[in-house]
Amino acid sequence: MQKITRRNILELFMIMLGCAIYGLSLDMISAPNQLTDGGISGITLLLRHFWGINMGLSSLILNIPLIFLGYRFMGKRLLTYTIWGTLWLSFFLWFWRLIPIIYQLNLEHDLFLSAILAGTLSGIGLGLVFRYNGTSGGTDIIARICQLKYGMSSGKVLLFCDALVLFASLTYLDLKHIMYTLVASFILSRVMDAVQQGAYSARGLLIISDKYQQIAQMIDLKLDRGFTYFEARGGYSKVNRPVIYLVVSPREIPAVKELISAEDPKAFVSVIEVHEALGEGFTYKQKQRHFIIRK
Repeated sequence: MQKITRRNILELFMIMLGCAIYGLSLDMISAPNQLTDGGISGITLLLRHFWGINMGLSSLILNIPLIFLGYRFMGKRLLTYTIWGTLWLSFFLWFWRLIPIIYQLNLEHDLFLSAILAGTLSGIGLGLVFRYNGTSGGTDIIARICQLKYGMSSGKVLLFCDALVLFASLTYLDLKHIMYTLVASFILSRVMDAVQQGAYSARGLLIISDKYQQIAQMIDLKLDRGFTYFEARGGYSKVNRPVIYLVVSPREIPAVKELISAEDPKAFVSVIEVHEALGEGFTYKQKQRHFIIRK
């Protein structure tokens, strides 16, 4: 039997927290302001509107057959986390309806603000769920089955499922509310990506210069950053030369550019986006930020 570690406990807790935030967004903002959603969540909103079925109950009932259908295609860990996320999302969709704040926050006359809040809260919630290796069930399971069994793109499957639900939502929502739902969905995707990728964003630099040794020395002395040499070969000159690879915080980019320019104005520098940086200097033992170069 696999031992439960602190990491597993943290993941389970963060998945629960993400489901709580996502459920709060659906109950407090999406449902009262007639904004829909994609996937199973959109279906629960549709069932609530026409038949008054509790969203927590309908979410649980709809997810049970999907979990049984998908257990063959998921490992034990993913299956456990999917069941965990499904149960907590169903619980919070029921629980938040009992809290008075749901009825106190009235945004009916400002759909734009509703879309922003719904997208932001849902993005934070789902971002936490996926960041800690969980899912909230629903169409994520369908997408995984289609990917593993039929080789279909999971993104395209999710898009198709969401499109079907949005089309069905036109039976009780007008085009105006659907368009604001799309605004919320766009914000959701951006916020979810930001949460998944983490707060420690950075920039990577590839530096090609004949004066690479001097540049590397200045990086070490003045920026107190580590760097790596890559061996490269010029496509035109066929000459082998080291390439400096360096990862810094976005705020350090001007200082790095100034440093390189001072040593070699003709140096070739490529700045690339690093979505997440882990390790010394970023997630622990962070370096002192240098906004100007010390002479």
